[in-house]
This record gives sequence, C-alpha cells and structure tokens, in this order.
Amino acid sequence: MFEQVYQSMQKATEATIQMQQEVFKKWVGLFPGIPLNAAFPGEKYREFQKKWAEVVNETFKRRRETVEAQFKIGLENIEKAFALGEAKTPEELRAKTLELWKKSFEGFRQVSESQISDFQAVFEKWFELTTKASV
Repeated sequence: MFEQVYQSMQKATEATIQMQQEVFKKWVGLFPGIPLNAAFPGEKYREFQKKWAEVVNETFKRRRETVEAQFKIGLENIEKAFALGEAKTPEELRAKTLELWKKSFEGFRQVSESQISDFQAVFEKWFELTTKASV
C-alpha cells in the first residue's frame, strides 16, 4: 500500500519538477525577446530590466515559501504514515489511512494551484511591463 502511495507521489513530484523546468525555460526565453531599438530606448530598457528583476525575485521568494510549505506537509504526512502502525482495529487503520491520503492530495493540490497562480501572475506582469515599456 505504501509503495503505491510512494510511487504516486514520486510521479507527481517528477511532473511538478518537469513543469517548473518548462516554465523557467519559458520565462528565461521571454526576457531576451525584448528588442533594444529606437522603439525601446536605453532608459526604458534599463527600467524594464529593473522591474523584471523585481518580479523574478518576488516570484522566487514565493516559490521558496511554497516549497517550504510542501516540505512541511510532507514531513507531517510521513509522521502520520508511521503512526498508522499504532491503529488497534482495521476500521481505525482505514480511517487514518483515508485521512492521510486526503491530506497528501490536498497538499499536492495546493502546491499545484500555487504554481499555476505564480505563473499567471508573472506572465501578466511581464505582459504589463512589455506593453508599458514599448509605448
């Protein structure tokens, strides 16, 4: 039973990491795409760079907080998994297992939603900065 949960969590973690890598590649790919020409003079470009650096910095701070929360949830779930052996009856074991399963997937859902929300916020900010800077 734990093997299946472990494999599911491993697959979910791998998918999350892959998504983060793809998002990061997209973010990095977006920045060099801003042309430095007459329509985008040097001062505006430097202002854009400064604001974009602030956005990226804030995004990484939020990602760190999310990872720390995910780690905390994981540790709590590991403690609860070890506590499953203390169940006295099959019904108690079933209830504790179900609670652990729900909490695990709730944590995964929260992390996924946070990542999607962060990506949307960064993309919106990038779009806002590029449209303001090019005007």
